[in-house]
Amino acid sequence: MKEWFLKLSTSKKLAITAALLGVIAMFIGNPSNDNKIYVNAKEMALSTVKNQDKIEVITLADWLIKEKSDFTLVDLRSEKEYSEYNIPTSVNIKIENLLGSDLMRNEKIILYGVDDIASAQAWFVLKSSNYKGVYILKGGMNGWKKEVLFPTLAVNATPEQSSAFEKLKQISLHFGGTPQLASEGQTTTATITVKPNVQSLPKLTVPAGGKAVKKKKEGC
Repeated sequence: MKEWFLKLSTSKKLAITAALLGVIAMFIGNPSNDNKIYVNAKEMALSTVKNQDKIEVITLADWLIKEKSDFTLVDLRSEKEYSEYNIPTSVNIKIENLLGSDLMRNEKIILYGVDDIASAQAWFVLKSSNYKGVYILKGGMNGWKKEVLFPTLAVNATPEQSSAFEKLKQISLHFGGTPQLASEGQTTTATITVKPNVQSLPKLTVPAGGKAVKKKKEGC
C-alpha cells in the first residue's frame, strides 16, 4: 500500500488525503467544542486534482523579477538548509510553527520544501485551519534548481527550444544560476554561451530571504 501511494502524483496524493481528512474531521470534537477541525473535503480535493493550488517555479521567478509583492513565500526546510540557500524574499517557518506565525488567513501564501512532500503537509495544515489562498511551489527547491538555477539545453535542441532556453538563461543568470549544456555529445547551437555542468548554489548576498521570520501577531 505504501509503495502504491508513493507512486501516485502529488495531485492524487493530496486529493486522497483531503478525503481522509474530511472523514476524520467528522469524528473530532463536538458542536460545542472550539477545537473541532473543519475540512471542506470536496473543495480541497477538487483544488488538488485541477492543480489550482500549484505555482510553477518559472512563474514565481517572473514575479520576483518584476518585484511582485502580493504574496508571502514560505520556506519549510531546516534553518541550516535555509541559511545555505533560499529563494529570494522567502521566510523560514517550519511546519510545526505555521499556525503560531503571523501568516494571515486572507493572504496569498506560497509554500516550498525540498520537494512537494513537506509542502503538501503544510498545505493541509493551513487549509484545514481556514487559510484561504494557500499554494504549493511545484517541485519545491529541487524544481527551482532544475528550472531556474540550472536549466539545461539538450544537445539536439530545436531552434524553438534554443529560443526558449535563451529566455530561461536570462532568468537563471538573474538569480545567480548557471545554465547548463547537456553533457552527452556536442551541442549544435553555437549562438548560446553557457557554463557547462556547473551546479554550485549562488552565495547569498543579503541576509537569508531578505526578511525576518514571521512571529505571531495578537488577534490573528
